[in-house]
Amino acid sequence: MTASSRLRVEGLTVRFHLPDATVHAVTDARFEVRQGECLALVGESGCGKSVMAHSLLGLLPGNAEVTGSAWLETRSGPAVDLIAAPEEVLARTVRGRRIGLVPQSPATHLTPVRTARSQLEEALRELGNPESADDLAVRAGLRPADLDRYPHELSGGMAQRVANALALAGDPWLILADEPTSGLDRPLVDATMAELRRLADEGRAVLLITHDLRAAERVADRIAVMYASRVVSVAPAAEFFAGPRHPYAAGLLDALPSRAFQPIPGRPPELTRLPGGCAFRPRCDRATAACERTPEPVSAAGQDVACHHPLDHPMELDRHAAR
Repeated sequence: MTASSRLRVEGLTVRFHLPDATVHAVTDARFEVRQGECLALVGESGCGKSVMAHSLLGLLPGNAEVTGSAWLETRSGPAVDLIAAPEEVLARTVRGRRIGLVPQSPATHLTPVRTARSQLEEALRELGNPESADDLAVRAGLRPADLDRYPHELSGGMAQRVANALALAGDPWLILADEPTSGLDRPLVDATMAELRRLADEGRAVLLITHDLRAAERVADRIAVMYASRVVSVAPAAEFFAGPRHPYAAGLLDALPSRAFQPIPGRPPELTRLPGGCAFRPRCDRATAACERTPEPVSAAGQDVACHHPLDHPMELDRHAAR
């Protein structure tokens, strides 16, 4: 892999057209995921995180309209725009080979009448990986004997590790983990995060979709915050947890039991009826008439917060005072 390996998303927009409404699931998303890092995409349920993840793999239903670009640039193949690429290219060269998916609720994605071994061996065979199922199982934290169980015989942690092994079967560069800790107890959450961190440290890239800020804090190099279909903030993890600049991101942290344990007032808007301007305006105590205009979008380089009235960051204030 080259130092320039990355996923570069520019202006990604997803709409679902229903008979009586349009769902604005993702709007003008812009971010990068680089080699050797984990980017955590966080936000309340229903904001569009998982839709964005599935759009990168071409796994959306037929009523989806997807625009923008998502360039996958790695040494394992030519640069490909995941949004413009035909199904044949995604199926033969991207899914499983260049991007591995760790799905939400992995046990429900396993075939119930086949052992974990048979499913992993099939994936290795189809993806042309000569590695043995036993060796891959050990790398994923399983004992080889665990592979001879059926999905209903696997604990939640075992099912998660089988999902991790399946995601690694094609030796992909990017691991896309969609709510991989859903339903797991805290020790299994910590183990799963440690595995994702190890994969990033080995030179892969990890895009973690999660609502679990504590898990994100353990593993992420950068945090991207999504609200009402838009990415509203991207920041280094240390800066985010020290004091995010977007008021919504600050509200997410304040809602944690280890912080103020104070929920954000109000509710997110329906994605079929998004307000004009800043969608967070009705819930924000910093809103002014300026917020009736849509903020400039976050960009991969430069603009790091989509807000007319961003909060001052403690680290920025410290650097300013030091001058």
